[in-house]
This record gives sequence, C-alpha cells and structure tokens, in this order.
Amino acid sequence: MIVGLTGGIGSGKTTVAQIFKSLGIPVFVADEESKKLLDSDLELQNQLKDLLGEDLVKDGKVDRPYMASLIFNDADLLQKANALIHPAVGRAFKAWHQNQSAPYVIREAAILFESGSHQDCNAIVVVSAPEELRLQRVMKRSGETEEQVKSRMNKQWPQIKKEALADYLIFNDHREMLIPQVLKVHESLIHTANTGG
Repeated sequence: MIVGLTGGIGSGKTTVAQIFKSLGIPVFVADEESKKLLDSDLELQNQLKDLLGEDLVKDGKVDRPYMASLIFNDADLLQKANALIHPAVGRAFKAWHQNQSAPYVIREAAILFESGSHQDCNAIVVVSAPEELRLQRVMKRSGETEEQVKSRMNKQWPQIKKEALADYLIFNDHREMLIPQVLKVHESLIHTANTGG
C-alpha cells in the first residue's frame, strides 16, 4: 500500500516522515531523490541540458542554484523541467517500492498533487500548519526573506486545496502533539493494509 505524505512548505512533512520512519515504515523522499537523480542520471541531465543550455551541468552534476534561477522565474520552463524530472522520480520510486516489504510505504513529496504523484497513492496524509508559522519556520531554516518564501509558497497548491483531498490530516501547529496524531494514522493504515479495505 502506498501512502502519500504532503503539505505546504514549512508545514513539517519531514518531521512527520521521521516519526513514521521510527515506526519502521519505509519513507521515500521525492525531493531528496530528485537531487540524487540530477547528480547521477545522465539521460535526465541531457534532457535538461537540451531545455536549459549547456551551462546547466558542471563537473557531471546539475548546477541546482543555476537551474532554480532559470526555472523559478519562468512558469513555462518550470513546467517543462518538471515534466522531465517527475517521471524520473516516479521510475525511481517504482524501483524502490518493489524492494519494500512493510505493510505500507510513505511517499513524501512537497508537490505530491501538483506533480500528479498522488494518483499512485492508496491514501493521502496532509500535514497542516498556519501560514504565518510556516513562513517563520522556512525563513529561520533557509535564511530567505518573507517575500522569497511567499513566492515559493505561491508555486504550490494552497493548503486548503490539499486538505480537501486528504484522507488523514495531521496538525503541526503546536496545539496538538504530533506523535499521538501520527500513531493514530499509523494504526489506521496498518488496519487498512491488513484488512485490504
């Protein structure tokens, strides 16, 4: 069983994923995988070079800051780059998933819905937090300005749209404790996996 895990930037997906991991659930982190592929997948590198120019690859690796400077200011280029990267990540996930034996696996992705990856999932967990809190978290960890973080947020689906498609919601707003929420979801997913329903 494949469980998608997503939420807006700064919502706490990584923290929630770590809790699932500590429960023995295998977690595939799409963002990490895409970074690995940009460094190692020659076919993907060549496709991106065709799109973004020869300067994209330096010392056998994609220059990610350079790529970001090109695609994040151009919606058309961003869409074309994603159309190359997402299928490569999808193939990596399929290969990884075949080697797992847990009752369910987590597919963690910031843009699970935006990339269409949610279509392969049997259930979706959305991590939710108020926008102001998410802003503060991202600014603190990335050193970016409020404007830069908001610009990144605006490239993702609004939190409310993600929540509407969730099978499970986990609130990471310091009001409810995270671990009991994750345990409750975990028990429900184990039950579903074991009963096939």
